[in-house]
Amino acid sequence: MNWKRWTALGVVAGLLIISTITNLAVGFYQIDFDDYVSSDFAETTIQDGAAGKVVVLNLDGVIQDTGAQGLFSTEMYDHQAFLTQIESAGTDPNVDGIIIRVNTPGGGVLESAEIHDKIVEAQELRDTPVYISMGNMAASGGYYIAASADRIVASPNTITGSIGVIMESINFSELAENYGVKFNTIKSGEFKDIMSPYKEMSDEERDILQSMVDESYEEFVRIIAEGRQMDESTVRDIADGRIYSGNQALENGLVDDLGDLEDTIDLLSEELGGGDYQVVTYDYSMGMYDFFGMTAQKMFGPDPELTVLQKLIFENRAPSLKYLYAE
Repeated sequence: MNWKRWTALGVVAGLLIISTITNLAVGFYQIDFDDYVSSDFAETTIQDGAAGKVVVLNLDGVIQDTGAQGLFSTEMYDHQAFLTQIESAGTDPNVDGIIIRVNTPGGGVLESAEIHDKIVEAQELRDTPVYISMGNMAASGGYYIAASADRIVASPNTITGSIGVIMESINFSELAENYGVKFNTIKSGEFKDIMSPYKEMSDEERDILQSMVDESYEEFVRIIAEGRQMDESTVRDIADGRIYSGNQALENGLVDDLGDLEDTIDLLSEELGGGDYQVVTYDYSMGMYDFFGMTAQKMFGPDPELTVLQKLIFENRAPSLKYLYAE
């Protein structure tokens, strides 16, 4: 066999190798990693004890359901995973009490309601007490989910409150006009392009959106009135959207005690009968797929600043009700 044939065979072999590697890479990228992650959580003990078990669940970041956390995900909060954590703690016969450590400015109306419902389910299923420990911030939706807890503990410097509903959009019609940009919209109904960034909002459109905001606000007031056993008129007086410090929240009845997570653990332990309780947190174990996902994210993931800009432009194009404190 002469050198030309050897060269041809080498080229063919090289192409086969490249094709194989490419197919493996594509297949790896398309894997649904959720299928390989156990629905169970690994428990990390943060305090030893023999009197019973308390679970601390950490809610960090904006409360929004961005879908399953994929290969290149940069999200801090995983909504579905957190709902599963509450359900797991609430149905575990070995769990005597639950503490939710809240550090969030709030988020979506729907997502906040889903967390609230899971908390109520955990309380009612096995009469499990649920305490809230507020971190730096537990505002708007962060307070919504806390309202029905058996006890709320805040730091004196916690930012909480911001009770209300907000809906925002960007309008750059004047900017486009200055640059001679025109938009052509073909729609099936008068209000199909409601809250469009390409035009000024009409009075009729504003009334429609305001009615939706008012409806969600009424639900927020109801949740607080029932959870905190307050008159609705009293709730409305303090639910004007303003933020409160932990000290101020204690004065107006929005929280029960001042303290940190350790204080919250002590208070819950006392209610459960005293003694030293084992305190655990839930974590996903770091497996092979998590490792590859984190590595790929660092290598190929989007630039964080670009991600924020994309969300600012595209997510604000559609109306979205939020229990959110926007600094």
